[in-house]
Amino acid sequence: MDFATLIGLSGAMLLISAAIILGVSPGVFVNPASLLIVVGGSFLVVLSKFSFGQFFGAFKAAARAFKFKLPEVRESIDELVEIAQVARKEGVLGLEGREVHSPFLSQGIQMLVDGQTAQTTKQLLSKERLMTIDHNRSGAKVFTALGDVAPAMGMIGTLIGLVQMLSNMEDPKSIGPAMAVALLTTLYGAMIATMIANPIADKLSLRMTEEARMQSLYIDALVAIQEGTNPRIIEQMLSSYLPPKEREKEDNEQQEAA
Repeated sequence: MDFATLIGLSGAMLLISAAIILGVSPGVFVNPASLLIVVGGSFLVVLSKFSFGQFFGAFKAAARAFKFKLPEVRESIDELVEIAQVARKEGVLGLEGREVHSPFLSQGIQMLVDGQTAQTTKQLLSKERLMTIDHNRSGAKVFTALGDVAPAMGMIGTLIGLVQMLSNMEDPKSIGPAMAVALLTTLYGAMIATMIANPIADKLSLRMTEEARMQSLYIDALVAIQEGTNPRIIEQMLSSYLPPKEREKEDNEQQEAA
């Protein structure tokens, strides 16, 4: 569970809800016509930009923003070095049935066990990596589009409310509801874009980058294992994936140990 996403979105909604409750009656902030224009209209406009598969797949991908968490780079490197040591001592067949954290890594290990060449393994896993990137990018695009469309639909609702108000100025009772539609649609659009759509789109883009980097780490390690590279060399090679501060810390520790 990614608590940063959960706490951020929940906290923002809680603050807005508290501001509404502490003010006038919360009921004035609920307007079916405004919800229909902004929520319904935004989803339909976004749907028109994508296929059904891309649209509904984006909501499945959005769950990754809350649930998906990659292992630490150092942890993955240690796991891969251990796998390299087993392969060096027992051969790649010694890896058969080995449990690992990542389905992607498990798929790669199975390729080694099946006797695929290093080149074939790299090609197949690279294609799988590209498909994962494309899936995450598609989900991010849907929510980016929602973040763009929702405020625009809010503005459309505002114009509708103003037209209704100006066309019935002789009836004072109609001014209030029309003004509510005009203002609430802008509020709904801004809330959907700022508090939901844009944060999820940014989180999916971040996940795409992180997962692609981790899969690249796995590919480099598996190819090196298949080529019979020494586990120590593999560890040094994979250390380039560590964050700069962590890598610098390890370099300093190694120098002190020497």
